[in-house]
Amino acid sequence: MYSKYFKRILDIVLSIIMIIVLSPIIAVVAILVRIKLGTPIIFMQKRPGKDGKIFTLYKFRTMTDEIDAMGELLPDEVRLKKFGKFLRSTSLDELPELVNILKGEMSFVGPRPLLVEYLELYNEEQSRRHEVRPGLTGLAQVNGRNDTTWADRLRYDVEYVNNISFKNDLLIILKTIKLVFTRKGVSSSTSVTMEKFKGNID
Repeated sequence: MYSKYFKRILDIVLSIIMIIVLSPIIAVVAILVRIKLGTPIIFMQKRPGKDGKIFTLYKFRTMTDEIDAMGELLPDEVRLKKFGKFLRSTSLDELPELVNILKGEMSFVGPRPLLVEYLELYNEEQSRRHEVRPGLTGLAQVNGRNDTTWADRLRYDVEYVNNISFKNDLLIILKTIKLVFTRKGVSSSTSVTMEKFKGNID
């Protein structure tokens, strides 16, 4: 009952409230992104949602567009400046996703929306993560965030799908708030961003 009806209702109500309440912060972040990182202010990327349906994810940009002499983008660790790291560590870069939630493309809690190119790399069990709307936060995020293995992240995603409840969603949200303040697991132990998923190795 909760996952079928009330979860979506809560998403709509809470996203509207948060967009209104946080609008001053959203405006300030947008101005700072424009000044410090350039345009476009909003980073948009296609991601798979519920049932694998593709939607456009909105985030504040966290990297510059610096290029080398050959016109190629510089490595992530060079383009990710101090301000961009701050946005990521505080999750302020995720604020535009409130619009995705309001539109019904995402939920507050669910498996994080990953890259479209990963769709063909999941095994049958891992693909079950797309049985629900992707989330602003999820079970994998409160169990290591980016500093954990892909196998564990995807296992947590399926575990969430199997155990959706208001209680579990509330616990995940409370744990997420704690993680945002402690800023743990923002990057993997070997990369400034999340390492790419390369499929399952037998």
